[in-house]
Amino acid sequence: MKKIALLLVGLVLMMGTSLRADEGMWLLPLIEKLNIQKMQEMGLQLSAEQIYSVNNTSLKDAIVIFGRGCTGELISEQGLVLTNHHCGYGSIQQHSTTQHDYLKDGFWAMSFEEEIPTPGLTVTFLVRIEDVTEKMNATLKPEMTETQRQLAATQEGEKIAMEATIGSHYTAKVQSFFGGNQYFLLVNETFTDIRMVGAPPSSIGKFGADTDNWMWPRHTGDFSLFRIYADKENKPAGYSSENVPYKPKHHLPVSIKGVQPDDFAMILGYPGSTERYMTSWEVDELIKITNNNRIFIRRIRQEILLEDMLADASIRIKYASKYARSSNYWKNSIGMNKALKRLKIINKKKLDETEFTNWVNTTPERKEKYSQALSLISNSVNSRKDYEHVTQYISETLLRGTEIISLATDAITLEESLKSGEKVKIDEEIKKFREKATDFYKDYNTATDQKVARVMFKIFAQNVEKKYQPDIFQTIETIYKNDYSKFVDEMFTESIFADSVKLYSFLKNPSAEKLAEDHGFIASKSISKTNTDLKNTLNQLNADFDKGHRLYVGGILEKNQGKAMYPDANFTMRMTYGSIKDYYPMDAVHYDYITTLDGVMEKEDPDNWEFVVEDKLKDLYAKKDFGRYALPNGKMPVAFLSTNDITGGNSGSPVINAKGELIGTAFDGNWEAMSGDIVFEPELQRTINVDVRYTLFIIDKFAGCTRLIDEMTIVE
Repeated sequence: MKKIALLLVGLVLMMGTSLRADEGMWLLPLIEKLNIQKMQEMGLQLSAEQIYSVNNTSLKDAIVIFGRGCTGELISEQGLVLTNHHCGYGSIQQHSTTQHDYLKDGFWAMSFEEEIPTPGLTVTFLVRIEDVTEKMNATLKPEMTETQRQLAATQEGEKIAMEATIGSHYTAKVQSFFGGNQYFLLVNETFTDIRMVGAPPSSIGKFGADTDNWMWPRHTGDFSLFRIYADKENKPAGYSSENVPYKPKHHLPVSIKGVQPDDFAMILGYPGSTERYMTSWEVDELIKITNNNRIFIRRIRQEILLEDMLADASIRIKYASKYARSSNYWKNSIGMNKALKRLKIINKKKLDETEFTNWVNTTPERKEKYSQALSLISNSVNSRKDYEHVTQYISETLLRGTEIISLATDAITLEESLKSGEKVKIDEEIKKFREKATDFYKDYNTATDQKVARVMFKIFAQNVEKKYQPDIFQTIETIYKNDYSKFVDEMFTESIFADSVKLYSFLKNPSAEKLAEDHGFIASKSISKTNTDLKNTLNQLNADFDKGHRLYVGGILEKNQGKAMYPDANFTMRMTYGSIKDYYPMDAVHYDYITTLDGVMEKEDPDNWEFVVEDKLKDLYAKKDFGRYALPNGKMPVAFLSTNDITGGNSGSPVINAKGELIGTAFDGNWEAMSGDIVFEPELQRTINVDVRYTLFIIDKFAGCTRLIDEMTIVE
């Protein structure tokens, strides 16, 4: 293992190999060794030290994890953070009411005092990254089982992280890379006083909604603005009126010079997850089980939600964020399956596996080390199919799909504390559960959930073999004669979880006996038990998979010794570089690299909520009142394409030009390359970005919030 670690750190750059320049989500400490020469040849005017430095300010100091799954960037000396509208969507929804509908109307704080505290929202800075592979491998013995190995890695990682943060307010974690063949320590700093500053109305921030999602040409102003607040020492602190805007080590200058084809473009951010080392068996599982199930279940649930949302403004606000999260990866799964099939990715993976096997069989040493890899993976994937199918159905239809079951499942711990009779423990659990319930009911509509539940229980029973079904389904069959609507309606009528008044009344004088009689709780315990049992079986099967994957990736690294390699994304900061570029998605079709406000007006449909255009935006368009943000031909740019390699989690990432200036905000991938998490397609894969000139135009001309423009460093 030490040999692999040294090999990884000492990789020699050999561009002109099978990796294209635009492919790769690169680790920042290795930019100097692996990337900087090619990047500078493409036009970059910065050094590796200016991108990532531990001792000096660098671009990485302007990049943050925004919330739980997005990226943001600092764009002023006063802690102003730019991210996507869809990244800020949950917070915008959190502050919205029927009286102040910020989702529909937008929000603009015209002073610091009007900026809205957003409890629960955090931003996190990367302090440093350190390779700790040698330390980790010292504790990982060849004779360990995969389960023992993972436990040892977790324990040693926690020890290293604790030692790295003693005496500081930082947090740290050790993460594995390259399938457990390399480990890095990541030290972070997290701020919790984050305030909402600005967001366009959804007619701009989500223009095109589901129809245009993952599509080009795109005309969405997908941005929102927040601000980090700190204490008087510029350190993280909980919300206080005494806190002041955070002063970052670095913020990005904002360029309004625009973009041209072949211009250098770099993105720093937090890509969530890629699986570039996925095998053919896994791709087949992804298409036939994971994506197919998600497409089928979510379409049905989303149709029910959307019907209620369009009929009632209060329901729309409550379910806006839930619907958006669900529909995003529903459509992603549709596009991914189409791309995986059209581009024949399974065949490509089989060729990779044949090449790997031939390489392994070349020497006895390789056979001894890697010959099990692919068989461990294939056997595990083939053995787990039924369990993957059922656990996904339980999650999509019941534990997450039916909200009353989700809340009731959270009460299982409360029941255990009530049975213990320990007052301190009981009081603590009641407090925790009350807080969960408060959050839950804020965005809950009983009638909507009841409609969903009738369908979700039914399709679960229809698509899961009886031997895998929770015993509550035997009750439905025996007592309710498979009348799922009757069962659900009775559960909602009787259960305390369907009614906040009933639940809060119960929490004043809770008892395990009353919980045990509750229809919703009975169903949730039955479902939860089955899910736990199935997951335990899956974990056993996946131990072999994990070992096979680690060996397979380790073999690929050894096989490609001397080539620049990058690990799969795992929501750690990465750098990707490329250029501004158009593309040809299919025969006789060409897509330009940029869109303009003309396209918004062409798509306008006042009878379709996805394509409504604000009157003020139409007025500005009619007058061509674009200020200094227009193109030389007088048109208003909206979005542009780049060849950067990104995935989910990169949403909100800054697109940076050759001088280190902000030119746009990444927000999507393109439909034709939805297989990109598995295989990078250089001719097809594009990142869709909001042109920063459109962002500034909306802030300045549409919203009139010029104070925000004034605090930015604008490069003309």
